Amino acid sequence: MNIVVLDGFTLNPGDLSWRELQALGACTIYDRTSPAEVVPRAADADILLTNKTVLNAAILRESPRLKYIGVLATGTNVVDLAAARARGIPVTNVPTYGTKSVAQMTFALLLELAHHTGHHAQTVREGRWTQSVDWCYWDFPLVELDGLTMGLVGFGRIGRAVSELAAAFGMKVIAYDPVAASAPANVRLVELDVLFRESDVVSLHCPLTSDNANLVNADRLRLMKPTAFLLNTSRGPLVDERALADALNSGTIAGAAMDVLTQEPPPATNPLLTARNCILTPHLAWATRAARTRLMHIVVENVRAFLQGKPQHVVN
Repeated sequence: MNIVVLDGFTLNPGDLSWRELQALGACTIYDRTSPAEVVPRAADADILLTNKTVLNAAILRESPRLKYIGVLATGTNVVDLAAARARGIPVTNVPTYGTKSVAQMTFALLLELAHHTGHHAQTVREGRWTQSVDWCYWDFPLVELDGLTMGLVGFGRIGRAVSELAAAFGMKVIAYDPVAASAPANVRLVELDVLFRESDVVSLHCPLTSDNANLVNADRLRLMKPTAFLLNTSRGPLVDERALADALNSGTIAGAAMDVLTQEPPPATNPLLTARNCILTPHLAWATRAARTRLMHIVVENVRAFLQGKPQHVVN
């Protein structure tokens, strides 16, 4: 079997090993693949692995040997699942590798909004404290989380992990999930608009579907408290970025922290780059070494299971 990895750099920038995958067949690993390079690189592949490189129906038609597609992530929107299914090509993902890391990043973003540690540390390095007439100072309202309400949009594995951290900080937790039938005793399931009205912190933990693009829009932002924060470690297109920038700049909500954007990397014209009290990080919630090690292991196990005739984590 000829295995081709189209964009392996973000999974393994050099601190992991491809040896277990290479033991399963002839293996070609590309750090990155431009759209123009996909067809020639995929042409001789029996097994194709992709992270963010798009595999649409036209590309699949130009890949006659293709028998299996593995996504090096949880989200599978980069693959035309219907076209693959029509060809009898199973598509697999890695659903569980980053739960704890993403939950941890969610709180890293929230704590940064609550204390602006990075900003204040930078002002100290720039000499402001040594020149201060007072023994302390702060440039933003400092927020205690105890007693506040965290609203989780999506109550799957990551949402549940975040709820446990929120409880440890003394926060009340409410959640919206259209498929969740039950929740722990300390979590109240509510309707979506109720969640936006009642929450001091709204955190997104749902997959991107054809039905929920711009789920966070101007109308829902107007439901939020003026002191509330919005967090997104899920998928960028869940948020109408222009509407969020307007809400931040007008004081409709107090702050936002995004690890994901609609277009990545973002163009210089993205309105969130200059929005008031908006923290942006470069889609790194998933990327702890521990999470990437788990991801690499499951990717290999997915390929091995396919080769043994027992594919696992098939999404189509």
